Parts: sequence; structure tokens; C-alpha cells
Amino acid sequence: QVQLVESGGGLVQAGGSLRLSCVASGSIFSINTMRWYRQAPGKQRELVAHITSGGSANYADSVKGRFTISRDNAKNTVYLQMNSLKPEDTAVHYCYADVRPSIKLAYMGYWGRGTQVTVSS
Repeated sequence: QVQLVESGGGLVQAGGSLRLSCVASGSIFSINTMRWYRQAPGKQRELVAHITSGGSANYADSVKGRFTISRDNAKNTVYLQMNSLKPEDTAVHYCYADVRPSIKLAYMGYWGRGTQVTVSS
């Protein structure tokens, strides 16, 4: 069984910063892509950023230049550094990872339960 647990969310004023973390634990042989999504009230879940196992990253246009995704493969952890936060960044932020639980199994997608980010104006 694989679990993803996010942390680091909270309430911050516009212009402030937060750093989200997501740790994968359990039966893990390898992890491929790791991603951050977010879902605001009444809106669909959207991809914020993703990073490959080699460290290549891509971002949604709405966060380019403000957010940075990174990972520590030795710790099975992905981070999202969020700077210059805006009220429209308010959402539940979810971690996703493509995990191969064992050498005998294929990669499968796993989700965390999310962490709330609230940006006040």
C-alpha cells in the first residue's frame, strides 16, 4: 500500500509564501512523475506543476515565475514553493505520484488527501 501525505498549507496574506511538502511512503520500488494539483471551490481540479524523476519541471501558466516544484528522490518527497501568492491561489492542493510498488507491478497513480491553502487579500 502506498500513501501520500501533504503538509505545509495554511492561511497567508497576498504576496506571501508557503512551501508544501508531500511524502510518499509504503511499498515503493520507484516513483516516476510527481505532480501538484489544486481545486478551488466550485471549480475543476487543475494541474499546477509536475516534475519527472530526472528533475524536469513544467508549470501551469497561472503560476509560472511564482511557484517552483522540486523533489528529493532519496526521501520520496516532492515540494512546491509558492511565492507572491494571490487570492486566486486559494484552493485545496493535492499531491499525485506515479508509483511502481514492486518490480513485479506496473506504475499506478496515487493521490494524497490534500492540504488547504488560503490567501487573504
